Amino acid sequence: MSVRWGIAGPGRIAATVAAEFAHVPDAELVAVGSRSLERAREFAGRFGILQAHGSYAELFASDVDAIYLATPHGQHTDLALAAIEAGKAVLVEKSFTTSVADTEAVIRAGRERGVFVMEAMWTRFLPAIVRLRQMVADGELGEIRAVYGDLLAFREFEPADRLFNPALGGGAVLDLGVYVISFAQQFLGTPSLVHAVGGLYPNGVEGEAGILLGWDDGRYSTQAIGFTAPGPGRQVVAGTKGWVEVKPRFHRGEQLSVHLLGREPEELTLPRTGVGYCHELIHVGECLAAGLTESPVMPLDDTLAVQQVMAEVLSQLGR
Repeated sequence: MSVRWGIAGPGRIAATVAAEFAHVPDAELVAVGSRSLERAREFAGRFGILQAHGSYAELFASDVDAIYLATPHGQHTDLALAAIEAGKAVLVEKSFTTSVADTEAVIRAGRERGVFVMEAMWTRFLPAIVRLRQMVADGELGEIRAVYGDLLAFREFEPADRLFNPALGGGAVLDLGVYVISFAQQFLGTPSLVHAVGGLYPNGVEGEAGILLGWDDGRYSTQAIGFTAPGPGRQVVAGTKGWVEVKPRFHRGEQLSVHLLGREPEELTLPRTGVGYCHELIHVGECLAAGLTESPVMPLDDTLAVQQVMAEVLSQLGR
């Protein structure tokens, strides 16, 4: 089955993902939708897309099977609900929404309608991270006790930019925090304790945060995020039998440094195809071919758990 895809929102991330379809078998990018027909046509011409729609409603009414939702966070909820109502499978760019209530609403709609819905957490599908998860599942690291790291990316403060605009879901937590929290959650589960400290820009949007996640049995994760300083962007997964470093930058990582007790360190390189977004697109196609409505790798319960943690972090930072 060849999946016919449409893209909602022809912005920067959409352009990156559109180019990835060259690496996706059994998939065609056939449509793009925007609030501006001119922008949709320009995007369609750039990537050889047959259909350009001047509204999202037209896109959702078209003959596509799946929608990649690439608009800013704040627009995700209404558009995801509309796509689900139209019976389209939906891959929603992270962060999934800007609130727990909205995330719950989208999940509920997808499940009630029996439509496939997944958060586009592309990192989980990279070959290096797939290999790391398999190592953990096979018990090579023993019991995982800690996950720690950072995702620091210096950016000049521009209040109107999407990254800093509260109306567009700006701030370090939704843009960077979603990566580190989701990374820890896939190995440790959902924490019982969340503690955050950080700073706000003059417009009230958080620019940086240190996050401590805790579990009742003593397991923990420490994470640093922020736009105010640069950083390596690495992660370490530590267990009772050894540890693995996902080399910088982990969210698009290709290299694992493996350190197991009683064994010589090993350096593994597992290249991603293209930029790396194609791996999640391939996964969606496999799920649809199997008749699944949720991903076993990025299930909706994980998306909700991460959204709840981000909400608590934002609350503690004064957002």
